[in-house]
Amino acid sequence: MTGGRWTAGTAALVLAGSALVATAAPVYAATLPTGARSLEAVNYSGHYVRHTGGLGRLDPVTSASPAQTRLDATFTVVNGLASPSCYSFQTKDGLFLRHYDWRLRVDANTGDATFRADATFCAVDGSVAGSASLVSYNYPSRRIRHRDFGLWLDAYQDTAAFRADSSFRIAAPWAPRTSRNPVIPGLFADPHVIVANGRYHLYATTDGYAGWGGTYYKAFSSADMVNWTDHGVVLDHGPDVSWADDSAWAPAVAAAGGRYYLYFSGGAASGNTAKQLGVAVSDSPTGPFRDALGRPLIAAGRYSGQAIDPMVFTDDDGRSYLYWGQGAARVVPLNADMTSFDPAQVRVITPSGYNEAPFVFKRNGTYYLMWSENDTRSEDYRVAYATGTSPMGPWTRRGVVLQKRLEAGIKGTGHHSVVRTPGTDTWYVVYHRFAVPAGNGTNREVAVDRMEFDANGMIRSIVPTL
Repeated sequence: MTGGRWTAGTAALVLAGSALVATAAPVYAATLPTGARSLEAVNYSGHYVRHTGGLGRLDPVTSASPAQTRLDATFTVVNGLASPSCYSFQTKDGLFLRHYDWRLRVDANTGDATFRADATFCAVDGSVAGSASLVSYNYPSRRIRHRDFGLWLDAYQDTAAFRADSSFRIAAPWAPRTSRNPVIPGLFADPHVIVANGRYHLYATTDGYAGWGGTYYKAFSSADMVNWTDHGVVLDHGPDVSWADDSAWAPAVAAAGGRYYLYFSGGAASGNTAKQLGVAVSDSPTGPFRDALGRPLIAAGRYSGQAIDPMVFTDDDGRSYLYWGQGAARVVPLNADMTSFDPAQVRVITPSGYNEAPFVFKRNGTYYLMWSENDTRSEDYRVAYATGTSPMGPWTRRGVVLQKRLEAGIKGTGHHSVVRTPGTDTWYVVYHRFAVPAGNGTNREVAVDRMEFDANGMIRSIVPTL
């Protein structure tokens, strides 16, 4: 099959012709642009996919339509809940387009495998240039089709009428985005950002899974912290990690010797599901990464507390330090190979209020240890910090700097990273929060805000923004 591409500056998907091949692991011809979009029927000009009363429909929409109609006809195209090579469609109020008893409707993501599959659609070329047809991920012989202006999942028919009824133009959104956050579309958490090759690079846990059971990490890059390029999956526990096939959590990347090291936590989907820490390596910040050891860097049970949330800080002298842990925070200097350490040098540095997600950086000779407090499922998940005189501490607690903002509908702000614009004193904090407005502890999204300091070097309170 021949692939498709999105041409920037147009409101159409430019596709080459191909046929659908239904196999156990199908390859789909078309790619869709992520972000806010509307879907117009190719054979009913001016009629768009929308939801009303919970059901998917095809209705006329114009600039004179009520604001709610235009909102209901706008979807955010995101990473497929069941597969990163396909797509899901999120409404402005945080629900997902799915099929149920062959009818298309919108529902809240429960995170279970059935829902994720029902809400995932793979793109193939539509009936006319500039259109796409949406194939069910779990029923590849069926496509989204409008019938009597209702949206159904119908078995494919090789007729001109069916092809037209199941083809949609990817158009500019009727309700354009008005907020900066989330910075990447879709459900992601535990973001880690570095600067490499003159660009910001972001790595995150893939979210939206019950029990946080995602298996892969993606990488994104940006020149301005606003517009991000999706570089796809860079490590997948299933095929890439022999000792873990589940719980792909909290990636963190560090550079050394011209290579990039991705530290991560993972476990098994069944049997002994205890979490362990691993490290993968790549010659590029956008991967792909390969497991560097073929075994965990830190095995489950080696130290008290849960072995999750690794982070690496490299000091001005080139020495790197590994931090990790839920319940207890630990640090150890890494060896020059970045994949080993002396166990005798492990230190416990758990500050008051600590739960998880340690992060360390340095500014003007002061070391800052930051962490997340409370449970990630709680709206009170938040970030606090301490200062110290060395990467190993001791640390003086300074207080909470990032927390919920209920008047804006922002909850569960935590598991962050910090990055400085090179050559400046401009700092950003990148964190996850409950997806606005309908998210929770397993439906989270990534946000970015400025982080500033007072004259004494203390971090000013960070106001989370939409």
